[in-house]
Amino acid sequence: MKIISINAGSSSLKFKLFEMKDESVLASGLFERIGIEGSNYTIKYDGNKVSEQAEMPTHAEAVSILLNRLIDLDIIKSLDEIEGIGHRVVTGGEKYKQSVLIDNKVIKDVEDCIELAPLHNPANIIGINAFRKALPNVKMAAVFDTAFHQTMDPVSYLYPVPYAWYEDHKVRKYGAHGTSHMYIAEAIAKELKKDNLKVISCHLGNGGSISAIKDGKCVDTSMGFTPIAGIMMGTRSGDVDPSIIPYIMVKETKNASEVLEDLNKRSGFLGLSGISSDSRDIEKGISEGNERCILAQEKYVRTIVNYIAQYYVLLGGCDALVFTAGIGENSAETRKRVVEKLACLGFKMDLKANDVRGELRKLSTDDSKSLIYLIPTDEELMIARETVTLVKQNA
Repeated sequence: MKIISINAGSSSLKFKLFEMKDESVLASGLFERIGIEGSNYTIKYDGNKVSEQAEMPTHAEAVSILLNRLIDLDIIKSLDEIEGIGHRVVTGGEKYKQSVLIDNKVIKDVEDCIELAPLHNPANIIGINAFRKALPNVKMAAVFDTAFHQTMDPVSYLYPVPYAWYEDHKVRKYGAHGTSHMYIAEAIAKELKKDNLKVISCHLGNGGSISAIKDGKCVDTSMGFTPIAGIMMGTRSGDVDPSIIPYIMVKETKNASEVLEDLNKRSGFLGLSGISSDSRDIEKGISEGNERCILAQEKYVRTIVNYIAQYYVLLGGCDALVFTAGIGENSAETRKRVVEKLACLGFKMDLKANDVRGELRKLSTDDSKSLIYLIPTDEELMIARETVTLVKQNA
């Protein structure tokens, strides 16, 4: 059975095509700058790589090019070989505790949750509609980033605000990156051949979140009502005092939406450093002695450490601390700085083992109180697995 996993952004579309018989990747790729001048795409397959410029005014053109190229490149013989499409959807609110097949009601529900993920849900819907138009007879699944976090108890997911806000408006913590955290929970259990584990999963990318996982289930997570909360990120502030919003509204004559735009798109690494949202640029700046890059990195590490320490106490210890996603997998320096600040909890890193990018590896010393691992995440594989299950159940 061939399944495509789709992660649609506002101007991008990332995909992987799997043969689920052995979970092998037949092709993968990224369509970038959709709707922007200079749009292009890259497709990797069977050791080959195709990169081309192409006009893509909308996601529909990207989907059309993708499907045509899968055939042109002889990756598949016919579109009939595609038996399911799984879409990453950032949030389904409280309505969806697990993945579901997509119909008109699901799309309406995802639209109703746009306020909870204003940067992500609209793009997810665009991707879904583009594929529905191109392949109307293929079953499609919505795999929600929030679903994994639905096991949190009320003490974790409720805010200390008027309870009517939750009853009437569903104000609560939803979390994000759940598909990645679920993959990490399964991967570390497989690696250690043990299910009853206390795991702290660090998904560190341009967006980032930390999750406390016990026995494979989420106990708490750093992102909140929306993906702006939690640790500092590439352009997102993470946790800030909410009183800042009305204060800046007055000082800079902005409305609430404009201030939230600043917190979402002009904060984090970008806001503190003043040069970039990319951690690689921050590390380059540090090497050049840029004081604001040094400040940005130190603040970033501290927000991560604060959540790890909090979840260490919540779980009553930690069997494994896991780093994943773009920064977590590729920045040895960030991992080192985080673990150094956790020394008082007994975490010890093997610096030689830490000199690695993007491969599963134990990073802790033999005398470390808790294991430390780097595990590359594979959200696309999790999406494909969920999609296969739903397609088979509804065959």
